[in-house]
Amino acid sequence: MEVTKKRFGELDGKPVNKISVTNHNGMGLTCLDYGCIITEIRVPDSKCEIENVVLGFDNLEDYLQHSPYFGAVVGRVAGRIKEGRFSLDGKEYELAKNNNGNHLHGGLKGLDKALWDAKIDAEGPVAKIEFTYESADGEEGYPGNVSLRTVYTLTDDNELIVEFFGTTDKKTILNLTNHTYFNLSGNAQSTILNHTLRMESEKFLELDDNLIPTGNLLDVEGTAFDFRKGRKLSDGPASSHEQNLLAGKGYDHPFVLDKKKGAVIELRCDDNGRKLEVETNQPAVVVYTSNQLEGNFLISGDIKPEPYLAICLETQNYPDAINNPGFPSTVLDKGEEYYSYTKFTFKTV
Repeated sequence: MEVTKKRFGELDGKPVNKISVTNHNGMGLTCLDYGCIITEIRVPDSKCEIENVVLGFDNLEDYLQHSPYFGAVVGRVAGRIKEGRFSLDGKEYELAKNNNGNHLHGGLKGLDKALWDAKIDAEGPVAKIEFTYESADGEEGYPGNVSLRTVYTLTDDNELIVEFFGTTDKKTILNLTNHTYFNLSGNAQSTILNHTLRMESEKFLELDDNLIPTGNLLDVEGTAFDFRKGRKLSDGPASSHEQNLLAGKGYDHPFVLDKKKGAVIELRCDDNGRKLEVETNQPAVVVYTSNQLEGNFLISGDIKPEPYLAICLETQNYPDAINNPGFPSTVLDKGEEYYSYTKFTFKTV
């Protein structure tokens, strides 16, 4: 494994570093110790052309000013928490509100904006980048001192494994994800509307007008949300389904993943033969087709942001689970360990 570490910028007088690892096939991963942000994933297509398949920025300032969570770890709780409040053991907690009166992706200064400590181990056939961060009791309104660890592992089988670990000294809630924006066309040459997504999911979570789960699970059968046999992502913007419309003509929905071994998600770009397979121990994935991606900035490669330029596959527990008793629990107690595992495997067809 080839490893490089370079200064990327400075935050509050502390250096922000960019870490790059490349395996023996030429697949490369670049990430920052700021927000554990994945800035690049470089993989070959069917003609062995190696290109970047995620969205990012070339400088720290753009991440600080403009980033819609490009490549970052988000939390303590991913997604929205209704009205930024929840109750735990009879005590009410108020969180930072940063999305129409709701709490989104950890708040005003979530984990995506934290400077993590990084350690690199690139001995042998795998490279591991381990990030650690101590989230203080009361940070963004959350209870408990929480010790967090994020591990990115790159293998010679073109696998990127993302793992999250967490422990707390007081009962709290925790639900982490990585918010990478994928575009398998390479260097964002085109939108992802012609990508094909296949997913082992029979139900998705209904959202209200604020994109918060209502508590209802809807059947995918007969809708543009049925990816079991694979379908083009362009079906979302073309759909008249009210759930597609309220998400901004596309997808921004949690899908319930069927429990099975192996890949439960497959994303494919037939134009160049790139394929991404995803397996996870998490019960859901939020599929976001960047319907709201816009702004006065340029993405790496001098690319203008536009809707449908990428897709996020955010493996996680159900959003706002703490306010929906019927959802799987996101409560973490003292003496327990939070663990999340997702493997992204890049192939060609």
